[in-house]
Amino acid sequence: SRPLARVLDVLQEEPRTCSYLPDRTASLLHHIQVEVTPLELEAMLERGWRRFGPDYFRPACDECTACIPTRVPTGTFRPSKSQRRAQGACADLEVRVGTPVFDLERLDLYHAWHAQREAARGWEGASLSERSYRIQFAFPHPAAREITYVDPETDRIVGVGLCDETPRAWSAIYFFYDPAWAARSLGTANVVVQIELARRRGIPYVYLGYQVEGCASLAYKSRFLPQEQLLHIPGDDEEPEWQLAAPRDVTRSGTRT
Repeated sequence: SRPLARVLDVLQEEPRTCSYLPDRTASLLHHIQVEVTPLELEAMLERGWRRFGPDYFRPACDECTACIPTRVPTGTFRPSKSQRRAQGACADLEVRVGTPVFDLERLDLYHAWHAQREAARGWEGASLSERSYRIQFAFPHPAAREITYVDPETDRIVGVGLCDETPRAWSAIYFFYDPAWAARSLGTANVVVQIELARRRGIPYVYLGYQVEGCASLAYKSRFLPQEQLLHIPGDDEEPEWQLAAPRDVTRSGTRT
């Protein structure tokens, strides 16, 4: 059938210092496109693409294949003891699922979370504007979902998860939260919540983005088991090949989802 998506631009970055392995160079291929249907997005996820607003991207590095697309089969996932503990520690939060929106509460929460990451992990500073937030996190799309975690005592949002939902795929895009909740492992609880939510909706896979061996920032991805990995980024004439990762292989760290 004819693709419905309308491609506005195709860009490949000039090689730059990799954000995840600083001793290497990296380049992403970007498709800037609109009117992408949920089924078209689902097919792109299966082929290793990710989405931020109208920007669909995947690695296009000449000499490195460290970015491994990863997904969790919802039917066989079983949370570990520590994941169950994190979920229990955050069980008093109200979980709301809706359409992504912008407001100052969300923007302030993002900046508080990012500032903590800058101090603790040496991340580069970020000053996300309202326009950038709307484009990256609240761009209109039929698959776009937002999970908010609300403290019932204060009615404050303490965590925001940006996601996509298609008939056979749930994609975890980005998560930020109140640093005061870090001790309760809200980030871990959020992934468990998304996997269980997808399973209840009959969605067989939750896509966690890329893993990169040697990148510690998002090593948590390797702990959600079992999981499958895309063997390689397929060419236009190739079918994607996903393979169940053996436990010894699931030690790769993650990158930006």
